[in-house]
Amino acid sequence: MTTVLVAAGSNVAPIENLRRALDVLELHFAPLQVSRAFANPAVGFEGDEFVNLVVRFETALAVHDVVARLQQAELACGRPREAPKWAPRSMDLDILLFGDDVRAEPGLTLPRPDLLRRPYMLGPAAEVAPDSVHPSARRTLAELWRDMQQHGPTHAMRPVDLGWR
Repeated sequence: MTTVLVAAGSNVAPIENLRRALDVLELHFAPLQVSRAFANPAVGFEGDEFVNLVVRFETALAVHDVVARLQQAELACGRPREAPKWAPRSMDLDILLFGDDVRAEPGLTLPRPDLLRRPYMLGPAAEVAPDSVHPSARRTLAELWRDMQQHGPTHAMRPVDLGWR
């Protein structure tokens, strides 16, 4: 089994869409371990604030099969397949870590480079998988999060009650 961490974020009806995405993910990957949800400003464009969280689960599926199921969850939330990158999102699901897999191919880079640059990804990831070792940085997520809080980019994150389970 492979441990997978997935970032989930939305700034279009975010509470409703995050709940819907979690319901779909639970059908495929139960049990889920879900971080707290955090509201934060949009990054890369002007828009409504996002609500973000990280989901952890175990799977025997190959990475591309997991990606296909994440795309199904995005579609269930109304995200068009060819949505622009820096724009409002009904749902954005990105694999942050897929076990210790390291790869760079069209449409999939693992571990996700943003994980080490975005507090709204690293903080929730460290919450659900503090002892997971980042396969490139070779440090635990808890250590990386502690360093980011002390020396990294600041980014306003406000806890949000998702009301899921």
